[in-house]
Amino acid sequence: MRKIWILTLTVCLLFLFIGVLPVHGEADIYDNVLRLHILANSDSQEDQALKLKVRDAILESSEGFLVSCKSREEAAARVLEYEDSLLATAKRVIEEEGYDYPVRIELGEEEYPTRTYGSVCFPSGSYLSLRILIGNAEGENWWCVLFPPICASAATKTNSEADAFIAVGLTGEQYRIITETENPTYQVRFKILETIQEWK
Repeated sequence: MRKIWILTLTVCLLFLFIGVLPVHGEADIYDNVLRLHILANSDSQEDQALKLKVRDAILESSEGFLVSCKSREEAAARVLEYEDSLLATAKRVIEEEGYDYPVRIELGEEEYPTRTYGSVCFPSGSYLSLRILIGNAEGENWWCVLFPPICASAATKTNSEADAFIAVGLTGEQYRIITETENPTYQVRFKILETIQEWK
């Protein structure tokens, strides 16, 4: 009798665990987005304000060439294609604001903490990231998602948030993973995603 109870309990736990495992490709979340990371020269009020002006200009500049992209790979290729233009945009803003800070752009894998953007929450882990480093790049960061362009105004004007993600390859299940994190089941699956990234 005891063995039957143990077997039953084991089966129940197995089904429960399977229910929260990222078995529907949720780990692909890391492979379907391109993050944006802007680092200010310092934490001074002036440098932080400059960072936000550079951010606005970069989002506006990238909006036009990213809106038609269908995948992260295509978006990354476009960023490299327009890298000189993006760099010129950042330099122009910095000069117009009366600063002579150098600025550089890097595209590569970067570790991100858990971040929430409106109703969307991304698990911590390694993401392809466009980094814009202003001056000494020692100030507070600004993080967002460059692709799908949910941080750009076009994303809210022309598409729903869900449509923007699903259009670039995320499934409805994957979208729920990053938007229903208050749900206990999704909280567990969310944590599993982060653990998987730590093991890589």
